[in-house]
Formats: sequence, structure tokens, C-alpha cells
Amino acid sequence: MTDAWAFGYGTNGFADHTLTDALDIIADSGYDAVALTLGHPHLDPFAADWRAQAERLAANLERLRFRVVVETGARYLLDPWRKHRPTLVDRDAGSRVAFLQRAIEFAEILRADCVSLWSGVLPDDVDATEGWELLVSRLATIVSFAEERGVVVSVEPEPGMLVETVTDALRLRAELGDPELLGITVDLGHCVAVEPEGVVGALRQAGAALRNVQVDDMLPGVHEHLELGCGALDLVGAIETLRELGYTGIAAVELPRHSHDAPRLARTSKKTWDAAASAARHPWTSRAVATVTATPERASRLFAEAGRAVGRAPVHPGDPHGYRGTADDGARAAIIVALHEAATGPEIIRDLFNEGDDAERRGVLRGLGRVAASVDESWRVVGVELTTAALRTNDPRLVAAAMGEFAATHLDDHAWRHGVLKLVFMGVPLVVVSGLEDRRDAELAAMASRYAEERRAAGRSIPNDLHLIDAVHQEN
Repeated sequence: MTDAWAFGYGTNGFADHTLTDALDIIADSGYDAVALTLGHPHLDPFAADWRAQAERLAANLERLRFRVVVETGARYLLDPWRKHRPTLVDRDAGSRVAFLQRAIEFAEILRADCVSLWSGVLPDDVDATEGWELLVSRLATIVSFAEERGVVVSVEPEPGMLVETVTDALRLRAELGDPELLGITVDLGHCVAVEPEGVVGALRQAGAALRNVQVDDMLPGVHEHLELGCGALDLVGAIETLRELGYTGIAAVELPRHSHDAPRLARTSKKTWDAAASAARHPWTSRAVATVTATPERASRLFAEAGRAVGRAPVHPGDPHGYRGTADDGARAAIIVALHEAATGPEIIRDLFNEGDDAERRGVLRGLGRVAASVDESWRVVGVELTTAALRTNDPRLVAAAMGEFAATHLDDHAWRHGVLKLVFMGVPLVVVSGLEDRRDAELAAMASRYAEERRAAGRSIPNDLHLIDAVHQEN
């Protein structure tokens, strides 16, 4: 399958390279787009010869056959003392408006897909109401400037900023009259950190307004850009949703604090994305979904075929055991979703689980995770039964699959806590646990503390991610 979007890498992740070297490495790593951050160290947008620089860059991008999006997240470009200031919600935002207008002029010369920007964090002397009014007024000026040049402007929701979620961005867009050239940027990692409906819900909510995608991983509630596979992002689900939406823009890796390891990360990020793209709705899976939608009783045969048809490789290259899912897990999960959407009774998933091997059982559990928010009582009861059965086994991959979104939503506290601790005992990374940030509590922290004390007393090592459970102490 050839996807309609262009996959790129952000130059803010190459701050220790010249721009020319960065572009060459990105190209040699197999990318076909770049997210270009204006500002230090690569391009001074206010240099006397800025236009000549832009024209030379346009020629280089054409040579590399790169699509480009212009990013505006330079930290100290406008004020050497205050990061990212002033913003569009500061009282004096003249230099920010001038910078964004210059970014639009760059985008016109570069024939960029869009200019991506954000609202800013409210300063102490501006409340939310006044900040919103300032933002609407200034963005109206910027959009008008962009429309005169045929350039798309895309607003990115950022954790902690006035526009924090896609809901906020859509509200802002509506107040400006839903301009055709005003879109929305979605950072996949931000969806893990702050979006109520997760990455799939946020992308669907942005819908036709989606004009730019940033690619990185994060942990729930923590705004820290991580290498793909090191957080809780459902990358396969994100790619499936982009395909569902018919997205045709740029999706670019955003790792602004990883310049020290840029060449390696450019290569590994591409491999991780390609593996997830391969696992996301394989053509065989699409045919299988269509088949079971029309003829649910064929699900058993298709479940058995999935491994041979789509492969059994882990979705994340950094997860050699497949704790976070495999290609066949994803195919079988899609079949479960199709059965649920076709209003099939839950007995069929009980039969698939009880009669299947461990791989087929994982597929049932992964599928339950995808429909966790919408199951009726009959599916919920059977789902809890199967999840509980999986947690009684000693198969680490099966237990990992059981502790997904369905368990986070429907399992009682006692069973859920013991599922988390079982993963700890098995040495499975806790990143596989859905809802850990929300459901961890003092009792779970106490259980983890007792386990750690026992390990110390025996002279044994303590799992590196046990702090994800203990963090409740810090919050309280």
C-alpha cells in the first residue's frame, strides 16, 4: 500500500548539524519530507538576505524532492532570556506576529504544505478570557496575511497552552469563521499526554481540518517527546486513522531534544514507522474485515489464517518480544472490531478465545481493547471473563495484551492491580498497561513498594519502570 501522506523528519532534531547536512541525512534515511523550524541554528528569518536564503533552500528541497512544512517553534529567537516569548497571548506580541508573517513568506517561496504555529502559555498578567480575545484578533491578522499569499496556516494544540486540545483548536477555528486555509496540526505524542479520546479520537475530531501531523511518543500526562516505541502511543491505530481520513499532508518526526543522536534516530524512527504502517490494516485484513462483517461465522477460519497472512513480527522494532503487539495481533483485533460493529453476540469471541491458541487469544484481547468504550453489558461481561482468564496464565505476551484499554475501563480495582504486579513479576515493561496514569493508587503503590523491598533484601535488581507505580506518592 502506498500512503498518500509524506513522511518527514524535523530539523529541530538536528540542531548540531548544518541545515544542508541535516537535509542530506534525512534524505539518505529514506524520508520524503522535512519539517523546517525557522530560527537558530539553521535559518535567521530576519537576516538581510533572508529571501535569497529561502530561494536557495527551495532549490535544494526540489533537488531532494522533499515536501516541506514550516515550523515556528524556535525557543529563543525573539527573546534571548525568555523561551518562546512573546506569544500570541502576550500583551505585546508584535515580534511574534512579525515572525509568523515572515514564516508565511518563507512558506510561499518554499511552496510549503503549511506554516504550523501554536497559541502560547498565558502570562501571569493575562487571564484566559483576555488571552482568548488577543489570540483570535491576532490570528485573524495572520490568516488574512496568509490568504493573500495562498499559504495554509495550521494551529497546533500544545499541553499547557491556551489552545491545548483539538477541541480548543476547533473552537478557535470556528470563531474565525472556519477559514479554508486555517487547519489543525496534531502531535501524536500530545494525544497520549492530554487528549481525552486518545490519538484515534483526536485525529478523527480534527477530521478534514487536519493539515499537519507531528510524530513522537509520550507517556500519559507527561509532555516529553520520546523516541517512537518508548511511550504509550498506539502508532498502528494512528496510522490506520490517517488512512481512514484520507490524510494527504506531511507526518514528520518531532524530537527537538534529541539532536545528540540525530542520525541514528532518523534511521530507527523510519523503521518503526514503516513497521507500524505495514501492520496497520494489511490488505488481507481489509478483506477479512469485509468477510466477517457479512458472514460472522467465518471469523474462526480467518483468525487461524492471520499469522500466515500478515506475519507475526512485533509492531515496534524496539519490542522484540511483541509485548506491545504483533502484526497478527492487529489483524485479529480488526476482526473483533468488525464483529462488534456488526452487532454480533459476544459468544463468538468467547469461542475464538477458548478454542484458539495463545496468539489467537491475544487477538481477542487486543480487539476488546479497541471497542472498550462502546461495548454493551453482554460484551462487557464476556470481556471481563476472558481478560480475567488471560491474567491467570503465565504467558507474558498474553498478560500484556490483557492489560490494555478493556482492562483499564472494565476490570475491578483488585484484578487490575494484580494484573499490573504480575507484569512486574514477569519483567514486562509497564508501558503496555493502559490507564496506568489514571488508575494507579496508594494500594498499588504500597504493593509495588513491598515488592521492591523484597527484591532489595534478596540482593536482586528492581525493575527500571517501577517508579511509574510509585509516582502516586509524589502526586499525593
